Amino acid sequence: MTEKTQAAASGIRPGIAPDGLDARLVVDRGAFRLDVSLTVAPGEVVALLGPNGAGKTTALRALAGLTPLTDGHLRLDGTALERTPPESRPVGVVFQDYLLFPHLTALDNVAFGPRCQGATKAVARARAAVWLERMGLAAHAGAKPRKLSGGQAQRVAVARALATNPRLLLLDEPLAALDARTRLEVRAQLRRHLAEFEAVAVLVTHDPLDAMVLADRLVVVEHGEVVQEGAPSHIARHPRTDYIAQLVGLNLYRGEADGHTVRLEAGPALTTTDDLSGPVFVAFPPSAVTLYREPPAGSSARNHWRCEVAGLETHGDQIRADLTGELPLAADLTTVAAAELDLHPGAEVWAAVKAAQTHAYPV
Repeated sequence: MTEKTQAAASGIRPGIAPDGLDARLVVDRGAFRLDVSLTVAPGEVVALLGPNGAGKTTALRALAGLTPLTDGHLRLDGTALERTPPESRPVGVVFQDYLLFPHLTALDNVAFGPRCQGATKAVARARAAVWLERMGLAAHAGAKPRKLSGGQAQRVAVARALATNPRLLLLDEPLAALDARTRLEVRAQLRRHLAEFEAVAVLVTHDPLDAMVLADRLVVVEHGEVVQEGAPSHIARHPRTDYIAQLVGLNLYRGEADGHTVRLEAGPALTTTDDLSGPVFVAFPPSAVTLYREPPAGSSARNHWRCEVAGLETHGDQIRADLTGELPLAADLTTVAAAELDLHPGAEVWAAVKAAQTHAYPV
């Protein structure tokens, strides 16, 4: 099959330069109110990231037409969709639990969308075959969902969504139901297919790794509102809420800067190499924290505080200490270091951080 023929069979339309997504999603649900604005360019992948109950799924359902808007607007490629029923929207959805038709083969599951769009059975199956081949599932075309592994079923679900040639692809926690090994494989494949997708893609997830790997831009939602958005690398280095700081693994504080000194809202002052004035955030990773059982008189760190160990937990190949006291913070250290310090809940320690390992930036 030639590239041109393959594109025709898959339903891909070359040369399209759509306007993308322009939406303000307002949904009132009793005490909860969602008010999120999204502008996404064609070919861009945006991840909606946030804690449980933040409004991510409500936003996705509003985009799909499954939850009506209370206010706002929803335009895709310049066309208003607020009153368009879900089945008539050029939207493909990939659900967390696949939702494949159990009585249909993988091929017919993927062909279902094109058939609903009016394609003949032969054309729909030809288009489905192309997508299954792209997903590495050509050998499983005749298999029913119960015969597929979790990773294979999720790839069929992605193929089914893409076979309708959607102008908006919605992915609702697409990797959440997979085990760790399968998740790694499917994430890599999904990244490749999203990179080739020329329309708009919106990913909903609570997993920071999925968001960082798959998305071009992150939109962080808390309590129904956007609290921060930007490139993954920018957000990882400049978190603006405690949730985001915990997500990317940083200690985060807010304070007032006067040159290299920041008076933290939490109480103590902190020295940084950044020269700023006014309200700032200060962040540093738990790995930058050094712990001592005695005051670190000989330490080169200019920042040190008296703390108490509130808890210890395994964090990868290290131990993470949760500290309270003059400055609540998290510290990472090796198992050997934790044993040598005789760390245990209630133990008194001194935490030190070098100014060069902190990062201050304006609020």
